[in-house]
Amino acid sequence: MSVRFVDEMDGVLGWIEDARMSRTSHALAAGGRVWIVDPIEGEEVDERIRSLGEPSGVIQLLDRHERDCESFANRLGVPLHVVPRSLPGSPFELRPVVRLRVWREVALWWPERRILVCADALGTIPFFRAGDESIGLHPLLRLLPPRGLRGLDVEHVLVGHGEGLADGPAVERALATARRAIPRWLAGLRGAFGDQR
Repeated sequence: MSVRFVDEMDGVLGWIEDARMSRTSHALAAGGRVWIVDPIEGEEVDERIRSLGEPSGVIQLLDRHERDCESFANRLGVPLHVVPRSLPGSPFELRPVVRLRVWREVALWWPERRILVCADALGTIPFFRAGDESIGLHPLLRLLPPRGLRGLDVEHVLVGHGEGLADGPAVERALATARRAIPRWLAGLRGAFGDQR
């Protein structure tokens, strides 16, 4: 699959498909080791991952985000961590997002780098955003925004749908205004898809 590389900074690589839901994956490198988050296959991806260091694990942040996680883990010879509660030996913390029978999701917090990585909790494509928001909560989380994402001193946020954002305060704004922005989100959705009658 043809992908576009995004969110490139020291020790961070993202790649995104140019489809409507813009699925985005990331590789995070620290101390010569690389963790791959919610990966999708793409041309040159394996080479770019290996250029960051030695693969150490594949992390699936959302239970329904199987994507190509298993094939990456098998090919790279590393463990697959599905909605883990912790990642011993890594520089990451895992923050709870949703823990229901039908939806289990965690977010990855890299405190040293002030990077937050989300699967579906936050997104930057129009489906997630209300009005002029630069980032928005998943529509099903707007009524009860996840507490596990609050109070982090975020500098960069990387998302599972869309390009990342170097605007930490936007995360707190999205969480704080999630409920009252629902009418704007609905209006934007109707505008994006038009009247389907």
